[in-house]
Amino acid sequence: MPKYRIIVDLSDFQLHLLDGDRVVHTYPIAIGKMATQTPPGNYTIVNKQPNPGGPFGSYWLGLSKPHYGIHGTNDPSSIGRAVTHGCIRMYNEDVNELASLVPIHTQVTIRR
Repeated sequence: MPKYRIIVDLSDFQLHLLDGDRVVHTYPIAIGKMATQTPPGNYTIVNKQPNPGGPFGSYWLGLSKPHYGIHGTNDPSSIGRAVTHGCIRMYNEDVNELASLVPIHTQVTIRR
């Protein structure tokens, strides 16, 4: 059984999915803008919701920091930029794949 964990690298707009210490996927992301930066730290995924509605794309993965999450987007041109209110934004097909792999309680490390 895989031991998944997620590392978000804010400096290069990438989310890495690891199995133990081995990177199995790297995804491009959008992150928080200067006024609403994505908060570095260690969190866990506390809930998963397909089709959350609004600007959150096809999937929402809620973090243990309230109001923050990893989610899809209805604006794919935003990926690779610092434009969000602090959440981590992914292409819908990427967040769907990620959501299908990681269980609730997966560790998420956000680093600058």
